[in-house]
Amino acid sequence: MTKEQIKELAYSLGADLCGIASIERFLEAPKGYHPLDVFPQCKSVISFACRFPVGALKCNTSAVYTRIRNSLTPKLDAIALDLCIRLEQEDILAVPIPTNESEWDGSTNRWRSIISQKHAAQAAGLGTIGRHSLLITPEFGSMVWLGAVLVDVELEPDSLKEPVCTNCNLCVEACPVNALEKPEINQGACWDYAFGEDKEKQDWRISCHKCRDICPYNLGSKNNLLERR
Repeated sequence: MTKEQIKELAYSLGADLCGIASIERFLEAPKGYHPLDVFPQCKSVISFACRFPVGALKCNTSAVYTRIRNSLTPKLDAIALDLCIRLEQEDILAVPIPTNESEWDGSTNRWRSIISQKHAAQAAGLGTIGRHSLLITPEFGSMVWLGAVLVDVELEPDSLKEPVCTNCNLCVEACPVNALEKPEINQGACWDYAFGEDKEKQDWRISCHKCRDICPYNLGSKNNLLERR
C-alpha cells in the first residue's frame, strides 16, 4: 500500500487527520519508549487524530468535556485496531499504540505512554507541541485526540510543521498549580489538580483545561465557528 492509500484508509475509519513519520525522527525518544523498543521491526509510524468538539469549552459543567474525552479514547483505539487488521491483510505488520494508557517510568518518575502520542504526531507532521505541552494542529488547534500505529514498512514521511507557539506564557500564567513554570510540565501537579473524583458530584471528572482554553492557537482554521459565537 502507498502512503496515500494508508491515509485514505485511516480517514475512512474515522480519523480527521493522518500523517506518517519515519523511524529516524524518534532519536530523542526516552530510553524504553522508542518505537523500536515496542516493535523492533518498526520502520514507520502512522499518527492520526480525531477532532474534539469545541463546544465543550463553552460549557458550565465539566461533565461534557469529560464524556467527550472518555468517548474519543475507545474510538481512537478502535481506529488503530481496525487499521492494523486492514494493513495486515496487505502483508504489512502493524502494532496499535493505546491512546490513553500510561505506565510508570521509574527512571524519571513520570507516567508515560509506551510511545508518546503527541511526539509521534509532531514527527508525522500533524502539528507542533506548544508551551502548554499540547499538540497544536493547523486545522483544529489543540482540540484533537491522538492515536498511532507502528508498521514494518518504509513509508514516505510527511513534511514537518513549523512551530506556531510564540511562548506568550498565557498558559503558564493561567495554570492554577504552576505546573508550567519549567520547560517540562510538572505532570504530578497537573494531574492531581485536573483529574479525579468530584466529591460534590461523586464521579470522576476532568475539572481543568485552562491552558487549552487560553491558548491563542487552540482552535485552528476549521474550528473558527467558536470565534463567531
